Amino acid sequence: MTEYVPPKVWTWDKENGGAFASTNRPIAGPTHDQELPRGEHPIQLYSLATPNGQKVTIMLEELLAAGHDAEYDAYLINIGKGDQFGSGFVSVNPNSKIPAMMDYGPKEPVRLFESGSMMVYLAEKFDAFLSKDAAKRAETMNWLFWQMGSAPFVGGGFGHFYAYAPVKLEYPINRYAMETKRQLDVLDRELANKEFIAGSDYSIADMAIFPWYGGMVLGRAYNAAEFLDVGTYKNVIRWAEQIDAREPVKRGRTVNAAGGPEDEHLYERHSATDVDKVVALRKERGTV
Repeated sequence: MTEYVPPKVWTWDKENGGAFASTNRPIAGPTHDQELPRGEHPIQLYSLATPNGQKVTIMLEELLAAGHDAEYDAYLINIGKGDQFGSGFVSVNPNSKIPAMMDYGPKEPVRLFESGSMMVYLAEKFDAFLSKDAAKRAETMNWLFWQMGSAPFVGGGFGHFYAYAPVKLEYPINRYAMETKRQLDVLDRELANKEFIAGSDYSIADMAIFPWYGGMVLGRAYNAAEFLDVGTYKNVIRWAEQIDAREPVKRGRTVNAAGGPEDEHLYERHSATDVDKVVALRKERGTV
């Protein structure tokens, strides 16, 4: 393998290959005019059922299951086709990453981007899944921000080089596999004596961490469960299976789904019945 010698000034090679190469670029801003659709509910979500997208839809479904008036419309943003660079989406999230949300309920509409920001906003709006006790709140926020800071090493690091890069390279795969396993060990040690990651209460921290790390130990990420030997993280598996069994979690994982069999897709969500159909089908097939 020839060693790469960086040039004095980096330039953009549009033909660099790999997944998402056609949409990745070194500049921000919209590439085309595209208005966002808007449904009848105050909360409008624009997303895709990636781990980051599932964090928010799981929370919205948990809020609904708990009896809160959190009805929402959800629209698919196809990141493979570059929907995240449409002018309407960029006006909500200038960073062009899913998910993005508008809340038209307040007198002045509120735009929200970054999934952690959305979860804190929703927790405070509905007074749910985030304790008012100072110590418990701080611990929940510790783990929420841990996820926000750690997961890019899993997705953009390990996931990219193991599953999406145009060539398999030993150094980056080893580097990010080591970090991914270290993070799983962090969780495993914490969950040895706690039911949920922040203590005895299910919280937004669990909802944020589950799609990334729960999905990994349940064999849903990058076809890498054997490679990472995820079976050794017994406490994470126990926690993940407990959360995975929750009905709102099953529902949240289906919203804006665009992978797998076509009849299991759910590009848009406008009411509970939209989700009911897909969840019922997935339960019948054992794919939820």
